[in-house]
Amino acid sequence: MKSSVAVFKTLIFLAGLAPLLWLIYRFLNDDLTANPVEFLVHQSGFWGLVYLMVVLSVTPVRRFTRWNGVIKVRRMLGLFAFFYVFLHFSIYLFLDRELYWDEIIPDIVKRPYITLGFTAFLILAALALTSTRGWIRRLGRRWQKLHRLVYGAALLAVVHFWWLVKADIREPALFAVIWIGLMAARFKNAAGQQSKMKK
Repeated sequence: MKSSVAVFKTLIFLAGLAPLLWLIYRFLNDDLTANPVEFLVHQSGFWGLVYLMVVLSVTPVRRFTRWNGVIKVRRMLGLFAFFYVFLHFSIYLFLDRELYWDEIIPDIVKRPYITLGFTAFLILAALALTSTRGWIRRLGRRWQKLHRLVYGAALLAVVHFWWLVKADIREPALFAVIWIGLMAARFKNAAGQQSKMKK
């Protein structure tokens, strides 16, 4: 059992690195499209959302498969999600805006899709920082309440993406459908638990 979990963790780790290695490969081969900064911003944000949705899928997958081993990779997946979101924000700061704060601050304050994205980034940063065992012990029951904010952060990220693309909404629409499905599964499970408690 332990060996299967170890193999699973290794596979998840490699899967988490795959988008980064793919971007590095394209960079080394001068294949980042005609607008490399826009490409990197989009790809890092896209993969951040992918792993965020995968994190939210862990609990439903565990309930469906009844395999608790999947829970053991949730923190790793969450850290990969934050890594790509952090990369997304860093590319925006350093390559897109070149650290011109007189442009960055108005962007965050006055452009709604950036406001939502920045808010999601702050939430995910707080969750990543408090994901250690030490913080779990320190916060106690409050830790679970804090980490439920991941659902809100995911929604903010989806809306951020939707408002950003404007024309071709296929990708953000797919993420929106996934988010709605995951929330429906969460509420269904909560309702089932409440009905059991009443019996």
